Amino acid sequence: MYNQGMPPVAACRRRTARDRPWWSALAAALLGTLSPVADAAGTALLTLTLPRASLQAVDLAVLVAEGDALSEAVALAYQQARGIPAANIIRVPVPTGSDSISDSDFATLKTAIDAQMPAGVQASLVTWTQPSRVQGAGCAMGITSALAFGYNPVLCGGCARTQASAYFDTDTTRPWTDLRLRPAMMLGAATLEQAQALIARGLAAEGSVPTGTGWLVRTADAARSVRWTDYPALPSQWSAVPGLSLRYLDASAATSPQEVTGQADLLFYFTGAARLAQLASNRFLPGAVADHLTSFGGFLPGGKGQMTATAWLAAGATASYGTVEEPCNHPDKFPRASVLIEHYLRGATVLEAYWKSVAWPGQGLFVGDPLARPWAHTPAATVEGDVLVVRTRSLRRLTTYQVQLQPAGSSQWRLLDSLSAGQPRPVVWRIPLPADAAGGRLRWLGPCPLRPVDRCVLAEG
Repeated sequence: MYNQGMPPVAACRRRTARDRPWWSALAAALLGTLSPVADAAGTALLTLTLPRASLQAVDLAVLVAEGDALSEAVALAYQQARGIPAANIIRVPVPTGSDSISDSDFATLKTAIDAQMPAGVQASLVTWTQPSRVQGAGCAMGITSALAFGYNPVLCGGCARTQASAYFDTDTTRPWTDLRLRPAMMLGAATLEQAQALIARGLAAEGSVPTGTGWLVRTADAARSVRWTDYPALPSQWSAVPGLSLRYLDASAATSPQEVTGQADLLFYFTGAARLAQLASNRFLPGAVADHLTSFGGFLPGGKGQMTATAWLAAGATASYGTVEEPCNHPDKFPRASVLIEHYLRGATVLEAYWKSVAWPGQGLFVGDPLARPWAHTPAATVEGDVLVVRTRSLRRLTTYQVQLQPAGSSQWRLLDSLSAGQPRPVVWRIPLPADAAGGRLRWLGPCPLRPVDRCVLAEG
C-alpha cells in the first residue's frame, strides 16, 4: 500500500443543496486532513482523499548565491510571484565567478544547502547561472543533477552509459520523501529582466489549458536525431486531447527544410541540431517546452559553439534542457517526448515532467520556471446523491483505476467500478453507490507511484 504521507487534495462526501460549490470545498480540503462527516443520525458519511497532481510552491526551495546581486534579485522576484515560504529561501556562499565548480567545492556547497533545507522540501530552484556544472577528475555533471544526486562519477563520464534515475517516468509528487532526491532546475536568466519575463510566462501558463501545437522534428543530422523513433506514433496517439495538435516533421532528407518557422502557437518543439538559425521566427505559448539534442546545449554560457538550452528561454520557451559535457547520442541522456508530454498534460509541473522524461540525467542541465503548470488542476471526488463523482485529468495513460467499498462492519473490500484510462484529458467518472455504502469506506486503486506497472492503494477514506 502506498501511504507515505500523502496529504488530501480533494474531499468525497454526501452533499446537500445548502453545501458550498465543490470547488470551494476543495480549497478548504487543501488546508488539512479531512475528518469523516456525520449525518443527522450520527452515521459517518463517506470520505476519500485523492492524490495531488503535482508539486506545489511549498515544496520548492529557492537557492540563492549570497551577496550576488542578480541571484538575490531573481530569488526575491520568484518568491514574491510564487508565494514561496520564507523558510524555503536558502542563502549560501557560491563561487559565481566561474562557469564550473570543482567536485570538492561542490560537496562543501551542498553540505551548506542541506543544512538549511526544510525537511519537507521536494525540489530546488537555482537562481544563479554560474557555476552551471560540477567538474570532477574524470567527468562533469550538470549542477541541477548534482544537486539532486550529489556529484558521483557513475552519473557522468562522456560516452559511457550512466546510472539511471529512479525518478524516471514515475508518478510520485514527493521525490524527496519517496526517493531521497530533490530534482532541481536553474531559472537560466542572464538578467533580471529576462528572469521577470520568464517568471511571468510561468505564471501565465498556470491552469491555462492552452490550445497549441507541438513539433517533433527528425532532421538530416542523423546523429542528433536518434530520438526520432519516439515521434511518428505520437500525433495519432494524442489526437483526442482537446487543444493539442502534435505534428511529426520528417526532414531527414538534406533537401527538406530543417526547422519549424513562422509558427505562432508553439507548446512543444523537440529536434536534433547543433543550432537553429530561425528560432526567432516562432512564438512560444506560456509554459512551452523545447530542446535540441546536441552535445553541449547545457555548457553555459557559450555551448562550445553550439546553441544552448538558455537560447530557447530567450526565444520565449518556459523550460529547456541540455548536456554539460559530451554525452554521445544516447537517447536516454535526453528527454523522451512521449514521457514528458504525458506527465505535463496530466498536471505535473514542468520540473516534474522534464525530470521524469530523462532516464540518465547526470550530465544534464534543466533550465526554466520549475512550477510552470499549463494543465494544473486539483483532482476532486464528491458524493452527489447516491453517486460518487471523480473529476480528474491526472490518470496515467492506458492504465486501469478502481474504486472499492468496504461496508460498515465488514472486513472485506469489493469492487464498485473500474476505469481504463485513455489519453490524459478531463475525466468525469460517475460511480453508483450501493445501499450499504452509508457508513462504509472507499478506496482508490491504480498504478503504484514508484512502480507504475504494479497496483497500489492510492487513497483510502
